[in-house]
Amino acid sequence: MVFYFTATGNSLYVARQFDSKPISIPQIIGREDLVFEDNSIGIVCPIFAGEPPRIVLEFLKKATFKTDYLYFIYTYGKSDSDAPEFLDKITRELGVRIHYIHTIKMVDNYLPSFDMDEEKAIDKKIDEQLAVALADVKAKKQEIQAATEDARAFHAMAAKRFQENPGLINGEQITVTDACNGCGICSKVCPIGIFYVEGGKAYRKQSTCEFCLACAQNCPQKAITTRISDKNPNARYINEHITPADIIAANQQK
Repeated sequence: MVFYFTATGNSLYVARQFDSKPISIPQIIGREDLVFEDNSIGIVCPIFAGEPPRIVLEFLKKATFKTDYLYFIYTYGKSDSDAPEFLDKITRELGVRIHYIHTIKMVDNYLPSFDMDEEKAIDKKIDEQLAVALADVKAKKQEIQAATEDARAFHAMAAKRFQENPGLINGEQITVTDACNGCGICSKVCPIGIFYVEGGKAYRKQSTCEFCLACAQNCPQKAITTRISDKNPNARYINEHITPADIIAANQQK
């Protein structure tokens, strides 16, 4: 049994390597009964500034896992910082024991800092990384990936920056330009359903945003960007093994 959260398909692709039919966290987070039992249970999601996405943290707080082996696979682009160590600490405080936490380096899809064309051109040896993680999980290896002092410092710096400037990681940054043609894809890929179409154009509700950038990355017109910056407004990214329909099925809120 594997659960996942994805915005551009990286984590969905990884989740499918561990289970052919992984379960989308956005599709079950609203259920009252979140009790799961299996021989092993995995969770796959991206790292956002050294931490799991808010929706994944909510899931960890609400769910009960009855298993002898709970593992967590993170996907990331530039730096995994001290994300495994941080996750281990906060889950222990929640009374959740994770036996194995591993990270896999993939395309960094944070548009304000990275050019998607440049990222896609880098060979990050994803298959080799996956092979290691798959073998570890099969053997039920128990290991929390260690962090360096530099990694902890990087996470602390990012956390302080976002605490002082919350607008950097919330929906205030999301902008719909005049290139929007009202196709509604953003409303279908948003994991918390904050987009709607009115009068032939998409709008964002004034509510908390995961800032996962699924809306921007999946917009066919490239009509969604952020006020921070856009390293390359003409380049967007979806994992080559994942389709837009896959992301809609994972995230659409009805």
